[in-house]
Amino acid sequence: MSYELDPLPYEYDALEPHISEQVLEWHHDTMSYELDPLPYEYDALEPHISEQVLEWHHDTHHQGYVNGWNAAEETLEENRESGDFSSSGGALRNVTHNSSGHILHDLFWQNMSPEGGEEPEGRNVTHNSSGHILHDLFWQNMSPEGGEEPEGALADRIAEDFGSYEAWKGEFEAAASAASGWALLVYDTFSNQLRNVVVDKHDQGAIWGGHPILALGEFVDNFFEVVDWSEPATRYEQAVELFE
Repeated sequence: MSYELDPLPYEYDALEPHISEQVLEWHHDTMSYELDPLPYEYDALEPHISEQVLEWHHDTHHQGYVNGWNAAEETLEENRESGDFSSSGGALRNVTHNSSGHILHDLFWQNMSPEGGEEPEGRNVTHNSSGHILHDLFWQNMSPEGGEEPEGALADRIAEDFGSYEAWKGEFEAAASAASGWALLVYDTFSNQLRNVVVDKHDQGAIWGGHPILALGEFVDNFFEVVDWSEPATRYEQAVELFE
């Protein structure tokens, strides 16, 4: 189930300097997520998975995650524009839930084949490794000389993806208030954008394909008095180099 996206009625740079070419191109070409067709016919996995079951799971169940992701993104965008972040914590959870559902289902369809049937290999370590990695990042995100706002390429990207530093900070603080674990600023490698994420207990709610840039686990009230943007700036540059 795939839908055609009409082109803009003007060039991407036509609204500059009010709306940048990069922001307009991303909002038009990427902001609305769509459901790709299956890589095989609906009846290709029979008799193991019926055509009816596969069609419902893809066209209705999977489509629901895509719709939910788009709706949550719209809520976040409206909140950034209005400056009212009261519903942003819930919307961030909805982005994580629905985007993960979409990404994992997309991977799921590709992991099956009429010629499949071999046993899987390998497993992932989650809770404790995530706790260690995020705490290590958290310590590097603070410094006695910290407390300033970001600068350079990361600052520019925050302004582009969230509308302004103030809009990002308000949403990030909403994420921290909603979390029973972590608020993360991540580079989303699926959408190629920065995103705030609410993560509970180190590994519950982490977005698939998210490259952590900034981590906040404790000291919410005083974090921005000691935040050090040098490590996040480096991690952002690494993500851009790898994924853009």
